[in-house]
Amino acid sequence: MSAAEITQDDADAIDEVADKWWLFLVSGIMWILFAFVVLSWDLTTVWAIAVFAGVGFIAGGVIEIAAASMAPSWKWLHVLFGVVSIVAGIAALVWPGQTFLVLAAIIGWYVLFSGILDMVAAFVAKESSELWWLNLVVGIVQVLIGFWAVGYVGRSATLLVVWVAATALARGMSSLFLAFGLHSAGKGIDRLQSAH
Repeated sequence: MSAAEITQDDADAIDEVADKWWLFLVSGIMWILFAFVVLSWDLTTVWAIAVFAGVGFIAGGVIEIAAASMAPSWKWLHVLFGVVSIVAGIAALVWPGQTFLVLAAIIGWYVLFSGILDMVAAFVAKESSELWWLNLVVGIVQVLIGFWAVGYVGRSATLLVVWVAATALARGMSSLFLAFGLHSAGKGIDRLQSAH
């Protein structure tokens, strides 16, 4: 969209969103700090991971069930995966301290079954998508990591810590990039408005 194509309503909407850039900055900093807490690997890590993973499993389960309504086929598999994720999330929230090792095992199995689901989805989408093979590769990697983690509880715990820390760090970095992008967009809109 060029400067000439931006209407006043568009500029006002962009400016309104861009004014909230600092919320994404604070959110990004908080996510990065959470990643460092998780990587400290102590009792706080166990509690933080259990709560974080519980919320993540529930959100992932809801998204998976919503995806079932839009899936062209295999709806029951999406629903089943969503229900299992929600049950795992509730269990993690109800017993955060006692279920860390169980949660570690769950994450190993979750990665394993997620990989299987991605592989199945790749073969289903083979005719309709040029990038079906990418989903297949991701699925195979997940299955291999899942087998590795399920084989020994210590590796499952390590995978859980790394998974949560990497997710938090990625979320933090994306929030920081979004914050600075919004800040820059706001300054650009201000320059356009002052030019007219």
